Amino acid sequence: MEFSDKLKDFDPSGVGNITNNIFGLPFEVSESKLVFIPVPWDVTVTNSAGTSKGPLNIFQNSFQIDLYDPLVPNAWKQGMAMERIDPVTSTRNDEVRKKAERVIRYLESGASIEDNNQIQHLIEHVNQTCESLMLDIEKKCLQYIENDQIPFIVGGDHSVSLGLIRALARKESFGILQIDAHADMRIAYQGFEYSHASIMHHALNTEDVSQIVQVGIRELCSEEVQVISRNHKTVKTFFDHDLHQRMYEGEVWSDICHDIIDMLPDNIYVTFDVDGMEPAWCPGTGTPVPGGLSYNHVMHLLATAFNAGKRFIGADLVETGPTQLDGIISTRILYRLAGMMIKSNE
Repeated sequence: MEFSDKLKDFDPSGVGNITNNIFGLPFEVSESKLVFIPVPWDVTVTNSAGTSKGPLNIFQNSFQIDLYDPLVPNAWKQGMAMERIDPVTSTRNDEVRKKAERVIRYLESGASIEDNNQIQHLIEHVNQTCESLMLDIEKKCLQYIENDQIPFIVGGDHSVSLGLIRALARKESFGILQIDAHADMRIAYQGFEYSHASIMHHALNTEDVSQIVQVGIRELCSEEVQVISRNHKTVKTFFDHDLHQRMYEGEVWSDICHDIIDMLPDNIYVTFDVDGMEPAWCPGTGTPVPGGLSYNHVMHLLATAFNAGKRFIGADLVETGPTQLDGIISTRILYRLAGMMIKSNE
């Protein structure tokens, strides 16, 4: 069936058809303007595993969405589709996760990596497997970009964003809007070079990433404080405490959002870790932290960027847990963000 025929025969007000693709849409990946790339991966998560189930949770909850969005009412008509969740990646995640857990338990006991060759070999294996995955994601994303499609990563833990960031950086310069509870600026964490806690360290060292603007940060280590301080021209951090202090003292969120967005260039990449929100919104996230933004805070911030004329060249949504509420909230953020990405690239 031709794309135009699918639009003609599809009822956007009807019941979500679970035999269709994400959001009940009738499109294939090959014909869609925006492609969701699910990555069921949480190998290095240190608190609670389960975010590898995030992509499936989002997909299953997506059929309850009503497609009308007043900000971008017809964006879906250009096509949105999700790739099939790769069972090989899921199996590999489960296998390598067990190895990473052995390392984590060993280090949490107070032991040293240098004293144990077996632990060193496990770390090396985890690093090699994670690097291989990042290269595969980068290659896949480059193919979509060459085909004039917009790639959108659905995680999984935050480490999976790196492949897309590197793919986009091969093509053009851009800034990153990071919504997160954590700075994720560690050089490596627990020996894992591609840890979820190191994604923004890699982004900072990626050529043509011109600016990183972090929002909602409320938990970080002294190493990350030093990295942010040394790179104060490139990294601007809006700490959660400061954001709420400004609102408590009478500033309105809309004005604060403009301050945030004004720090970004015209082309932006959005990396959205759901733990940037208050834990009640996505309670199954891997590393929840008290405090954070509300759902409406996030939606208004993204709308401010869109209305300011920013071009959303790519995005990810990561760290969604397996609970139904995680899926309900994340799916709606995903849909709004995807629509803005399509419209901003027209």
